[in-house]
Amino acid sequence: MRVRVWDLPLRLFHWLLVTAVVTAFVTAKVGGNAMDWHGRAGLLIIGLLVFRVVWGFLGSSNARFASFVRGPAAIRAYLQGKWQGAGHNPLGALSVLAMLALFAAQAATGLFANDDVAFEGYLYPLVSAAVSERITGIHKLLESALILLVLLHLGAVTFYTRIKKESLVLPMITGWKEVPMEPPTPRGGGFIAFIVATLIATGVVYVAAGQLLPPPPPPAAVETPAW
Repeated sequence: MRVRVWDLPLRLFHWLLVTAVVTAFVTAKVGGNAMDWHGRAGLLIIGLLVFRVVWGFLGSSNARFASFVRGPAAIRAYLQGKWQGAGHNPLGALSVLAMLALFAAQAATGLFANDDVAFEGYLYPLVSAAVSERITGIHKLLESALILLVLLHLGAVTFYTRIKKESLVLPMITGWKEVPMEPPTPRGGGFIAFIVATLIATGVVYVAAGQLLPPPPPPAAVETPAW
């Protein structure tokens, strides 16, 4: 049976996050002037994550955390082959939560980090240079954890596609999926919920970009000799 699994806002979030993360990774490796785009990609990631959290409560029923975040009993049933569902399986739900948490930590630490050359995070003025150095170390450390988690995610997608003959990519593009039994019809979401989630995400990005910080003091005047 072909059913609608993922709504459009969730699919847009997914692919925009992929684009932003790839951009952030590449620009960090390039360095130099590309770091400006690294910072912008980080702000986009923050906005997307905030949107996803809000959409996890206001979005359609399939996108809500309550619909796929389960306890140990559901995980045990899945491992025993007794779980049935159209969306994230219980282990996939844990992966989603872990990725959201790590991406959020990575983006948040980036706001206070620096590259020891010319780039400083948007909220760098709020901390001392020593604190920024420690946060920068955490930011770099989290990169390795994120790479590992992303590789595990891609491995799981490949496993489902090649071994279980179940595509996870196509439903995230089209929103539709073939399932053996009819699931409950998705409910909720809608235009108003989308606007609310977008406005909240935009507000958080505005703050994260340092727009509420006082402007830097003007440079000190340099006295020139009266020749």
